[in-house]
Amino acid sequence: MHIRTGQGIDFHKLITGKPLWLGGINIPSDKGCLAHSDGDVLIHAICDALLGAAGMRDIGCYFPDSDEQYKNIDSKILLGKTLVLISEKGFSIINIDSTVCLEKPRLSEYIDRMRECLAGICSIEKSCISIKATTTETMGFAGRGEGLMAIANVLLKKKD
Repeated sequence: MHIRTGQGIDFHKLITGKPLWLGGINIPSDKGCLAHSDGDVLIHAICDALLGAAGMRDIGCYFPDSDEQYKNIDSKILLGKTLVLISEKGFSIINIDSTVCLEKPRLSEYIDRMRECLAGICSIEKSCISIKATTTETMGFAGRGEGLMAIANVLLKKKD
């Protein structure tokens, strides 16, 4: 069995009047992500981490924001398509470790639901997914409420 790690990162600008999607669920907020898709930075970071661990290119190569079929697409669909791509290369997920950086809203009450949603899509146990939330202590774009970011690390296995 071969083991591979991957890391992904995503950023989006926050704007008033858009829904905020994180980890596949809608988070009550007065701001959401400005994006071609639904702007779920956590899922996008996970997709990039999965693709990287499989030795593939980034999410934009497979689901470009210049392609209208991905306009406003639910990022859970992109994650499902990413899982097909890595599965075709013989990989499956061992675990996902991630962090979301956002000043508001506080995410602690939503983390279990995000983990459940992602575990269902990825066909892994909820215990194999970690989601942490942090702030920048009001520093920078995230601290000013202008944007948010997510970082994900994954561990994949490939059968010999």
